Amino acid sequence: MTIERPLDALNQAKNGAVVVELKNGNTVRGTLRAFDIHLNVVLDDAEELKDGEVTRKLGRILIRGDTVTIIMPTE
Repeated sequence: MTIERPLDALNQAKNGAVVVELKNGNTVRGTLRAFDIHLNVVLDDAEELKDGEVTRKLGRILIRGDTVTIIMPTE
């Protein structure tokens, strides 16, 4: 599958682990379940990270797209 648009990259990452960096400096890791064209994302098994360490477990969350700076698929 080729990546022609940014949302194609997110489609490839769907149901996989991602790290989401937010405008406020927070980082969240979880399994990408859904997203829309505004980059609103739903993560399962989400965890908040600080300096690479888990600070709290969040479970299933919705992150509003206007707070997202980076979404990185992980292996």
